Amino acid sequence: MDPGFRRGDIRKMARLVSSPTLKSWLADGQELALLDVREAGEFGEGHLFHAIPLPYSRLEADIERLVPRKTARVVLLDDGDSGVAARAARRAAALGYGDLHVLDGGTAGWTAAGFTLFKGVNLPSKTFGELVEHQRHTPRITAPELKARVERGDDLVIVDGRPLAEHRKMTIPGSTCCPNGELAVRIRALAPDPKTTVVVNCAGRTRSIIGAQTLIDMGLPNPVMALENGTQGWFLAGFKLENGSTRRYPERRDPAHAAQTREHAKRHGVRWIDGAKATAWLASLARTTYLLDVRTEEEFAAGHLPGAVHAPGGQLVQATDQWVGVRHARLLLVDDDGVRAPMIAAWLRQMGHDAYVIEGNAEAATPPAPALPELPVIEPRSLAARIAAGTIHALDLRSSQAYRRGHPAGASWAIRPRLAQTLGDYRGAVALIADEEMIARSAAVDLRELGVEDIAMLKDGFAAWRKAGLRIDTSAAEPPDGDCIDYLFFVHDRHDGNAAAARQYLAWETGLLDQLDAQERASFRI
Repeated sequence: MDPGFRRGDIRKMARLVSSPTLKSWLADGQELALLDVREAGEFGEGHLFHAIPLPYSRLEADIERLVPRKTARVVLLDDGDSGVAARAARRAAALGYGDLHVLDGGTAGWTAAGFTLFKGVNLPSKTFGELVEHQRHTPRITAPELKARVERGDDLVIVDGRPLAEHRKMTIPGSTCCPNGELAVRIRALAPDPKTTVVVNCAGRTRSIIGAQTLIDMGLPNPVMALENGTQGWFLAGFKLENGSTRRYPERRDPAHAAQTREHAKRHGVRWIDGAKATAWLASLARTTYLLDVRTEEEFAAGHLPGAVHAPGGQLVQATDQWVGVRHARLLLVDDDGVRAPMIAAWLRQMGHDAYVIEGNAEAATPPAPALPELPVIEPRSLAARIAAGTIHALDLRSSQAYRRGHPAGASWAIRPRLAQTLGDYRGAVALIADEEMIARSAAVDLRELGVEDIAMLKDGFAAWRKAGLRIDTSAAEPPDGDCIDYLFFVHDRHDGNAAAARQYLAWETGLLDQLDAQERASFRI
């Protein structure tokens, strides 16, 4: 453990909780925010099943969105040795969180107690997809079977259940982007003939399964199948993927299946509440409540309920832990057609969440921005001159992979939990480079604790440096892989032609069910 944060120091800010006690809390039905404050690469290599990723480098930026009620029970955890959870507890306490705990021994203590750690990301959602396929027997088609049908000219359409950015990067040739949250209101425009076979693909498995099962559950008369293993299965079968596609869902929305979708949602316990009750729930300090708008980005931008958070429906099911940080909280969903929110709420109910649909207007309070140090800005050319003169140490706080692709000449890569190691004995002037101002201002809190007082921030970040035409260096192996604690290689490299990473990812995904214990499996209600 970081010598600056002894066990006695932890107790001044939070209470230690043992692994067996935490395991019991996960099943007690009470609200719990289980926040893993390690960086994304560390988290992805092994974490608790219900842990929410909240990297320490982004704590102030994301905690109030993930845990909006500051009296909620919160458990912070790290690897048990770094002291990052204790530092995070101090930051959370300064933000007003009062019921704070730190997992004694972190992930090392968890495994020592005989409990399992899981690799990967978006774990409950991924596991849920595997359970749906296992229990609902979702029809599927392999890549060779699909390719043969396409070449025969069979009557079929392929819809990509991912957002447009992912679809554009790589997809099945000829597919059309229609994110899962939009399928219920746009599929009839894509497949108006009930004899047309609909195949849903994603990058791997989850969104293919959930998208196909969504169409089946809403009563679509067409034959529907999920593409087994998605674009990765297509690639591993030796077939070429399409890059740069801009085909996307039609603008027209068809609520023809609204009645069937509503009945389906009711069968899964979804309830509708009016705007007055929703507003009262959102204002209550007794229970955590989220207000989530499941429509498209364009619709949300055109107008939304005050305080609502944009959570496109398909992604909300695929990666619930990116929006919901508190187990057993209330989730209030909103759309404007009465189809998308009920369908997504039905999925969330099956995932174990207490989800409702709002009818009418509601309003949630927007939390104030956390108090963080104001930093003076430094212009790109001034920074370049000072770097050349050796009078300032520039720290690039962007992702390790962004740094590798290009960074200001003379800047070092840095990440918040390891600032002390990066600086060593240096306590002179520091310039911070970040894409988000709050990331730099959060890091400044730690720098000041280390004794650094002269801290500035590059005005408008790396984009301004590039625009100024200043020298940019690349470094394919710097930082080295072992230091890239913000990056999970096997998840990301599968999309870059790495067949071994793709196979590893699919083996991880299909092997999730065998790792579950009875308590973890019981958290779902399929």
